[in-house]
Amino acid sequence: MNTTSACRSCGQAPLQTVLSLGYTPLANALRDDNSPSRPEPTFPLELAVCDHCSLVQLTTEVPPEVLFREYVYFSSYSETMLQHAAQLAQALIREQRLGQTSLVVEAASNDGYLLKNYRAAGVPVLGIEPARNIAQVAIDQHAIPTRNEFFSRDLATQLVREGLRADVFHAHNVLAHVPDLNSFVAGIHTLLQPTGVAVIEVPYVKDMLDQCEFDTIYHEHLCYFSLTALQECFRRHRLMIHDVLRVPIHGGSLRLYASPAESAPAVSPRVEALLAEEAHWGVATLAPYQAFAQKVQTIQHDLRQFLQQLKAAGKRIAAYGASAKGSTLLNTSGIGADVLDFVVDRSPVKQGKYTPGTRLKIYAPEKLLETQPDYTLLLTWNFAEEILQQQAEYRRRGGKFILPVPQVRVA
Repeated sequence: MNTTSACRSCGQAPLQTVLSLGYTPLANALRDDNSPSRPEPTFPLELAVCDHCSLVQLTTEVPPEVLFREYVYFSSYSETMLQHAAQLAQALIREQRLGQTSLVVEAASNDGYLLKNYRAAGVPVLGIEPARNIAQVAIDQHAIPTRNEFFSRDLATQLVREGLRADVFHAHNVLAHVPDLNSFVAGIHTLLQPTGVAVIEVPYVKDMLDQCEFDTIYHEHLCYFSLTALQECFRRHRLMIHDVLRVPIHGGSLRLYASPAESAPAVSPRVEALLAEEAHWGVATLAPYQAFAQKVQTIQHDLRQFLQQLKAAGKRIAAYGASAKGSTLLNTSGIGADVLDFVVDRSPVKQGKYTPGTRLKIYAPEKLLETQPDYTLLLTWNFAEEILQQQAEYRRRGGKFILPVPQVRVA
């Protein structure tokens, strides 16, 4: 574990701490048993802001080799993610006129959920995925050529030496996981064709603040991005962000389009408009982040009190989604086996294991119909619409879902 007082992007110090969530276990470190004799390491979870470039970030860094070499999140278990990926690939094939002589590269390509859309259209692809178990699934089940490595400037240089240059470079929900931002972004410039485009999606810090999505804070997510912070980092490495969209995935994300500055298209008015909007709400000040910290305390108190009242009334409560965000929410809010009976999750990789810290057993979603708990706390609220539809029968029988953010409510 490393602790830093300097910004991961611009290197300026000191950082300004705005929220401390105490010590928590690693959010995806699922347990094989719930034995109290097996200690769980915990690490400080503290959020800070850079005064110079406005990057919001953690002050503690757990080595990537610990976090990502074996991983439990498979993108293909979400229908929402699959639809999102398919629509994006189809649009880029059309807009970039991709064909058999093109190359699409994705960093943190997971199980090939995105690249398989390009491959089906006859466009050559290359996945770069550090998790051994997931990279093997991409190769064996989806026939996606995959390098089992972390993306960096050095890897990009090696790929160029091998004669590979990307017409499209994807990085979705990965930039937040990267300890060395400068190496990663420099690698994008190195690998892109002069006329290539990088399509990058990151959870948007403004949505986190507005919706009080504090459970998206965990040790894998080292950074929480605004366009202001991203633009400075990308410019440093000769990349121009020429378009930006706000998309609803993962509770609210930014989708960036960036190209080598020397040959980038004209900058969309959306870029300047969002930068101006960020300046207006105070992206470079401490006030929005301090207000967020106060709201976090309120939600934690309200949720804990609501669940305890239900339990005192004899209600049975389960949880849906053995997710990283669920781990943060439960461990930092003091919610555990005294309130929740079990957790369900669609991923067979997680079923039969136990949640970190709270040590709740994970079952398949069918457990909800088998036991019909009165309430189910929806930890994966970012896929609420999909999950509520899937659980229509549970709800028809009288089961209710509790959504924890941005305020506690029942669906």
